[in-house]
Amino acid sequence: MVEVRKQVNRIWLWIGAAVVLTAVFFTARHLLRDQLPVRVVQVRHEMLQTTVSTNGRVEPVVNYQLYSPLATTVKAVYAQQGDTVPAGKLLATLDDVEARSHVAAAESGVKSAQAQLDAALHNGTQAERQASTAEVEQDRLARDQAQRDYNALARLVATGAASKGELASANGRLQSTQASLRAAEQSAQHRYSSAEIARARAALAEAQAAWQAAQHVEAQASLRAPIAGTIYTFDAAPSSYAEAGKLLVEMADLHHERIRAYFDEPDLGRLALGQAVTIHWDAKPGREWHGHITRLPITVVTYTTRNVGEVLIDIDGNDDGLLPNTNVTLMVTISSTPNALSMPREALHEQNGKYFVYKVSGRELKRVPVTIGAPNITQVPILSGIEEGDSVATGTANGHPLQEGVPIKEVR
Repeated sequence: MVEVRKQVNRIWLWIGAAVVLTAVFFTARHLLRDQLPVRVVQVRHEMLQTTVSTNGRVEPVVNYQLYSPLATTVKAVYAQQGDTVPAGKLLATLDDVEARSHVAAAESGVKSAQAQLDAALHNGTQAERQASTAEVEQDRLARDQAQRDYNALARLVATGAASKGELASANGRLQSTQASLRAAEQSAQHRYSSAEIARARAALAEAQAAWQAAQHVEAQASLRAPIAGTIYTFDAAPSSYAEAGKLLVEMADLHHERIRAYFDEPDLGRLALGQAVTIHWDAKPGREWHGHITRLPITVVTYTTRNVGEVLIDIDGNDDGLLPNTNVTLMVTISSTPNALSMPREALHEQNGKYFVYKVSGRELKRVPVTIGAPNITQVPILSGIEEGDSVATGTANGHPLQEGVPIKEVR
């Protein structure tokens, strides 16, 4: 009996040992299994800004361009690119022989047209008026002589010394001389019609316009600074040839510049007048300029391979250092929320239209639904679901997916 009891005790002892070993095994397995390396961040309050980035080009607010008015050569230059010059400064002179010739020809045309108008207004030239006076006097003498002949023949017919046929011939000559006199007097007083006078006036106006145009071209042969400013393009050298219409000089007041920015079509609806803009130029890393939107686009155009709207941005304060025609990058602040509870966008997940995060709870992850506001490129505002100081997972260090209930170790 004692032996049986000993055997039963040994069996229970082995069963107990097996149970303990099993418990130790599973406990050790649970404690020693691989932990998921998870990158973790804390939810906190911070300034949350929504921005849009693009590129643009610097341009003067008012740009002045000087062109060659005709095909000619450059006689002399008195400035160079980069010079800051006063208004009226002589920059270059062009060979103006042809221009002066055109001015002389146009002036001659004005004088000729003026003479034609004077003749129309005064019933002909002086020679024509003198000839008309002589013709009228001659016709008047002929008429008077015909009248005397007619009167004499009329007396003779009354006495029977002349026939009625002779009297009729004398009357015909009298009528003819009277008609000639009336025509000569009419011509002397109204040689030109109102339509001819109007044509003469128009011809004079055309000649004067041509003269003014020729004088303008001649004046442009001397290139002068239209304003006090800086020359940033100068394409003229002594004895060089300049074709008509060639751009020779560009200058502007470089203290008054703006930026023409190119925003992609989907971003245009988010822009508004007055929005703040941050400006960077790769040629001066670390330097930053600021501005604001002053004009929104009225149409969409093709820019390289993009459909964009052109937006004008005024530079605030001192724009020193930005050169015309340089390419810059821009960041427009669409909205700004101070002290917003936020987290990185990598921590946000979405399923069936609902958002959630993996919150760190002890040494595991817990899936927690959240309500969010409008995110920007990097941050998401949190409206409810988690609080400041909570830790959320943004991803794993080994590429494995995040899972709820899996043991984790935090990595930063």
